Amino acid sequence: MLKGKAALVTGSTSGIGLGIARSLAAQGADMVLNGFGDAQQIEHLRRELAAEYGVRVLYSAADMSRPEEITDMIERTTAGLGRLDILVNNAGIQYTAPVEEFPAERWDQIIAINLSAAFHAIRAALPQMRRRNWGRIVNVASTHGLVASAHKVAYVAAKHGILGMTKVVALETATTGVTCNAICPGWVLTPLVQKQIDDLAASRKIPVEAAKIELLGEKQPSHEFATPEQIGALAVFLCSDGAAQIRGAALPVDGAWTAQ
Repeated sequence: MLKGKAALVTGSTSGIGLGIARSLAAQGADMVLNGFGDAQQIEHLRRELAAEYGVRVLYSAADMSRPEEITDMIERTTAGLGRLDILVNNAGIQYTAPVEEFPAERWDQIIAINLSAAFHAIRAALPQMRRRNWGRIVNVASTHGLVASAHKVAYVAAKHGILGMTKVVALETATTGVTCNAICPGWVLTPLVQKQIDDLAASRKIPVEAAKIELLGEKQPSHEFATPEQIGALAVFLCSDGAAQIRGAALPVDGAWTAQ
């Protein structure tokens, strides 16, 4: 479905971002991966995706806290793949503490990576999408873009900001072939979350399944995790012609978390 299209997914060397990148590549999109990690592992991943899906796969080590590196990444993507049709803003970090104890430098870092980075990427990518009258911008927000949790002031503020930005971009592109939407995952089973489950099971001396239910129980009524593959499938749909009039939406994938 996406053959001939070029995609950039930020924060895509693991977790949700990698799930989205795989899903887009499986539909024929050429791809730029972005993120931190072991250089050899990332190169192995890049080669693996290219071979498995028969697409071109590049890698950018751009730091999402640095606007000039984000702009350069968009330019290098366009030069390397000839175009940029699909931009997925996924990169994000987390830190938890009560508001009065929240370090100011952590606030600045989270706002920079979780919110400002998406603005800089959209700002740099949008002109060529407008010229071709086709583009898909998918912002990975969170249930925390719709509701809040204690001790996550910067993350919640950034994700609420992502939803506001999504709506503005959708309005400004409403009469074009460019769409902008947000995906709002709840608990997603990534390697990082699996480690939390395993650690909880070990510390409480309970079965892994019981630890999983305990972790999910407070927030996610389904008692099941979403998966990176499910998030990727939704991103693919948002890139399809069937989603051409879905604009400015915040789409939860949260096991009924925000239905409460």
